[in-house]
Amino acid sequence: MPFEVIPIHVVQTVSSETGLTGNAPPLLREISELLLRLLESGEIAAIDLSALPLTPADLDWLQDRLGQGEIAITLQASGESTLNETACPGVWWVTHRNENGAVTSQFIEVAFVPDLVKAHPQDVEWGRERLELLLADF
Repeated sequence: MPFEVIPIHVVQTVSSETGLTGNAPPLLREISELLLRLLESGEIAAIDLSALPLTPADLDWLQDRLGQGEIAITLQASGESTLNETACPGVWWVTHRNENGAVTSQFIEVAFVPDLVKAHPQDVEWGRERLELLLADF
């Protein structure tokens, strides 16, 4: 059968009423699997929400389902980054903004503690050296 005679039907996947595409619910299953891996092996993972075909309504739906946790971290480095624990411990909603406050990327990070807030070993060494200098004054 030639391609020209194969019927093609266009299906609209975005509900004009709600703006939901149906792409967000499968992310909950993926996040659950990533949490299982974190618990079993300590493996951390991230889902780049900016790289997925999600509408603002999808992001709101996902954020509503994951809920808000007890920890919120704000970093200032070339713009503001916020790391918010969701109501599911180990699942973090990470948003990076540029100097003008526009969102540049959003991630779901599955980790005990997001890597972004872990101290780099060189920074810890600098901190130890600073303390040594403070102690030398006594």
